[in-house]
Amino acid sequence: MAFAPVPRASVSDHVFGQLRDAIVSGRYRPEETLPGERELAAAFEVNRHAVREALRRLQQLGLVRVSQGGATRVLDWRVHAGLDLALSLARSVDVLPVQTLVRDMLEMRACVGIDAARLCAERADPAVTAALVRAAEEYGSLAPDLAAMAEANIAIWRLVVRGSGNTAYLLAFNSLVAGTFAVGDVPPDARAAELLDVAGHRRLAAAIAAGQGTAAARHARALLTAPVTTPTAPAPRRRASA
Repeated sequence: MAFAPVPRASVSDHVFGQLRDAIVSGRYRPEETLPGERELAAAFEVNRHAVREALRRLQQLGLVRVSQGGATRVLDWRVHAGLDLALSLARSVDVLPVQTLVRDMLEMRACVGIDAARLCAERADPAVTAALVRAAEEYGSLAPDLAAMAEANIAIWRLVVRGSGNTAYLLAFNSLVAGTFAVGDVPPDARAAELLDVAGHRRLAAAIAAGQGTAAARHARALLTAPVTTPTAPAPRRRASA
């Protein structure tokens, strides 16, 4: 396939972005062999060091397997890639080619949040629960500014996940709130049912502060499974990106 020559600034980023997109979009299939370093360098009009660096990053994302002195084979991202692939795409306003990804990530958010709320009630340090109660009390003062409430909502859930004491949940949460997370924007007004439920946020904080794990999980479920009322579309893919 033909690749577009890239600017001299951040050449490795451009090579990486174009190859990543070619793999994720299916232009290169799993187990297919990428062109060699020399051929890629000629196609991109860059030196082999830039190509080598791009291939190293692709390997870190789980998109290729680089054999020492041999071929570079494409891997199936559905089997080998992690959340860092979605983050890489989000930074370049690209999306994974999965039609249900917005739904899928909201479901993952709910699963993490519900269990984190339960664990937070059981494990949280009193300083964290006190901060959570204060944040929930202050949350209502932001209504009906949905943009401000969306930002404060992240702060509330960060306290919940921190209080859960689960490092894996914390890392997943950081990924979920990083940029648009490659799923397209979910506008605050689409989450109005969740964000405007001030009483629900206060009930969640109160249950956690009281050490009531089952109740905390129930309130978290009510918030995180509230209807998303506006259909959301993934951001358009860019032809060549870093």
